[in-house]
Amino acid sequence: MRDAGFGALAGLAGGLVFGTVMARIGFLPTVAGIVRTDSPAVGLAVHLLIAAILGGVFGVLVACQQELLFWGLAYGVLWWFLGPLTLLPILLGEPVAWNVAAARDLVPSLLGHLAYGAATAAALALLAREQRRPGPGLLVRASLAGLLASPLLGLGWSGPVVGVLAGASYAVVFGDPREGSGPVLIRGAAFGFVWWVLAAATLSPLLDGRGLAWSAAAVRTAVAELPAYVLLGAVMALLICWLGGLSRAVFSDDVRDALERRLAAGGRVISLWHGVAAGLTGGALFTGVMVTVGFLPTVASLVGSGSAAVGLVLHLLISQVVGVTYALFFRRRSFDAASGIGWGVSYGLLWWILGNLTLLPVLLGAGPRWSAAELAESFPSLVGHLAYGAVLGLVYQRLEARVSPWHLTRSQAAAARATARQEQTLSAAPALWSLVACVALLVPVLVA
Repeated sequence: MRDAGFGALAGLAGGLVFGTVMARIGFLPTVAGIVRTDSPAVGLAVHLLIAAILGGVFGVLVACQQELLFWGLAYGVLWWFLGPLTLLPILLGEPVAWNVAAARDLVPSLLGHLAYGAATAAALALLAREQRRPGPGLLVRASLAGLLASPLLGLGWSGPVVGVLAGASYAVVFGDPREGSGPVLIRGAAFGFVWWVLAAATLSPLLDGRGLAWSAAAVRTAVAELPAYVLLGAVMALLICWLGGLSRAVFSDDVRDALERRLAAGGRVISLWHGVAAGLTGGALFTGVMVTVGFLPTVASLVGSGSAAVGLVLHLLISQVVGVTYALFFRRRSFDAASGIGWGVSYGLLWWILGNLTLLPVLLGAGPRWSAAELAESFPSLVGHLAYGAVLGLVYQRLEARVSPWHLTRSQAAAARATARQEQTLSAAPALWSLVACVALLVPVLVA
């Protein structure tokens, strides 16, 4: 009851934020249609009641979770699908809106649901959680990381400002969690998506005097900045992690840190071979997509050839290289098939942005392919990258699970893996996987 009560209060706070947005976009009369009226005041009352109920459910669901932001965002996207796309049309006597055209028209509602989820999570954290206060060292390190990563934005003078603010807010929201480079990379990419919604889709048009530009057309224009923000978040979070590790290595004399580093170093070579095998397996599956869309000659052009056979060889080599980087980043971070697929799919989405949309066109002498039209054209490649990532993560997890650390018996290794799996379930990792999958599924809606 305590969790539900705090959740209801947090949901009410999130509902006030979302209600303000709905009033601006004129959506409250539609909500009022549930009770057969078109009064905005009635619509606001119904909306706040629903927000409080959903907040209570959210409070119960995340009672044991350690982080709430990404759970709130995933919860908001879930209710965007269940609410305006499904239940609301049914209650109004209309067919469900399960098509890209209808979802495109409801893009303002999508951003409102994201705002509701974030505001509800923030309010619940303030009400029911002990607050972490980042130290000045962490704030400086995070701001510096954002500043160093900001050139990826390509926004001129405002890029460093956004980078510093994003870095400082990352430290405030997450503190200094000690986790591997891979989870940090995905966390940063998802945080970059949050900053795209906040800065590119919301604050930028407000500062330009265009008002709350959450229409489908305005969001489609802002999509051109989405890859930059995702890369900014990923690089920024990785720098924060690495700078923190460097600081601990230089200034910390805790023997537990040194022991942890020695244990983590064991078995690194065989882990790289697992990455090669998993990358090759995923690349073989991805080949089917590349053959279907006729993309192998484009890959071959990296070495000055137009042969599909050369493109195939080069594609498989690249797949193995990506598999090796996955092994470096996600070693000992997958404890079952679900976590392997979750991290793999997330890594596949990141490589779609970094590889297909950024590095490939740059290496071919062109600029990054970040416009809405180019993202829409690259959607088959996105599907291939997600499938590649799923196979990569699953195969790597299965191979890694067959090898136990030398200092543990099989039963001890299984117990340690079970404990780590439970800790990961209570972290933001499942919410990260869900949010990344939602972002991938929303690409056709955002660029339509």
